[in-house]
Amino acid sequence: MIRQLGPTCLFLCAAIFHSGVSSFADGPERQKDIAYDNDHPAQRLDVYLAKAARPTAAMVYIHGGGWRAGSKDRLPGWLTTAVNEGWLSVVSVEYRFTDVAPHPAQVSDCVRAVQFVRSRAKEWNIDPHRIGVTGGSAGAHLSLWVALHGDAADLSSQDPIAQQSSRTTCVVSFAGPTDWSLLAEIEHKHPAYRQLLGYEPGTPAAEMSMAAKVDVSPISFATHDDPPVLLVHGDKDVIVPLRHASRLHEQLKSVGCTAELHVVKGANHGVAGAGDNVSRRAVAFVRKHLRIDQDGSE
Repeated sequence: MIRQLGPTCLFLCAAIFHSGVSSFADGPERQKDIAYDNDHPAQRLDVYLAKAARPTAAMVYIHGGGWRAGSKDRLPGWLTTAVNEGWLSVVSVEYRFTDVAPHPAQVSDCVRAVQFVRSRAKEWNIDPHRIGVTGGSAGAHLSLWVALHGDAADLSSQDPIAQQSSRTTCVVSFAGPTDWSLLAEIEHKHPAYRQLLGYEPGTPAAEMSMAAKVDVSPISFATHDDPPVLLVHGDKDVIVPLRHASRLHEQLKSVGCTAELHVVKGANHGVAGAGDNVSRRAVAFVRKHLRIDQDGSE
């Protein structure tokens, strides 16, 4: 019997599993629960290191769960396969949930995680110039925010991690929210949008801080120098309406950024029923923009 999940768990949890979850072969090295900051126990990440003679490209994976659930412990199948094939390393990030702190805690953690990965690049045999980011739903929102936001590097900081760049080479979003101004235009019943900003469920959009809605929205930071973006979205998604993806796609194209929108016909929030096509699309995009040849080399 399949248990019925609550709406918060469903929101952004489902999208992670659009391509299935695979187990790892014996080859790749896995390191768990590495602290990338010390403010909260949630600030941990797992790293899956491909076996390769030369530094590999890497994808930072951010899980979904409505910004208040989910886990870094499981990866989408397409990322697991890439690690097993030896052409990609993957870092899976945990972050503070909204029951701990509202926005910007989540994006701050994910930015810090990218900087931390870059600080460990030599140790982990990762090419610091080929780091992408991906996630589903809430994880897609956080991925887009990190990728489109300006570089967080602070060269004057005494913290060597804070000195690192937070810029990414590409981003793949599966059903990610992008624009909180849409709350006033399209019905968004799920409470997570408001909880992320510290508001009670049902708070009218007009009563929410405009500055907060702008700052939480990845679309606010779209500029011509953003990394290439792949947006994957189901046209039957009622939790994150397709307009989130299409509006961001329009904005990215208008500023001259490389962006692709892949609409999955008949798919819901989990991009369900898409089969292997979605995975193949994501893999092809990542291989292209992380400069992976067919033999796995740069």
